[in-house]
Amino acid sequence: MSAAPPRTTTASGIVRLLNTAGGRVLVLAGAVDGPVVEEFLRRYGREPARIDGIDAGSVTAFSGAALELLRDHLDAAALAGRRVRVLGSPQVELLRAAAAG
Repeated sequence: MSAAPPRTTTASGIVRLLNTAGGRVLVLAGAVDGPVVEEFLRRYGREPARIDGIDAGSVTAFSGAALELLRDHLDAAALAGRRVRVLGSPQVELLRAAAAG
């Protein structure tokens, strides 16, 4: 298995999977744009991970790609009958409300 290629752009956001005492958490922080999401997908794969929580409380800007990533993980958890804790920033909550209709 080879290492991920070096980042060619300067990103100001992150997306990571962390193992915590409360379970596996998808963490998003900063300005989560398309390149940040693509880096996450190269590192962890396109299949939604089994997660117990999402921490997006430190997100300052959120792209459509980031919203799609969250939806994919939440939809996979719902199909498996698992509840996922979500901590969102005001930007994330506005986007989730708009996406809900």
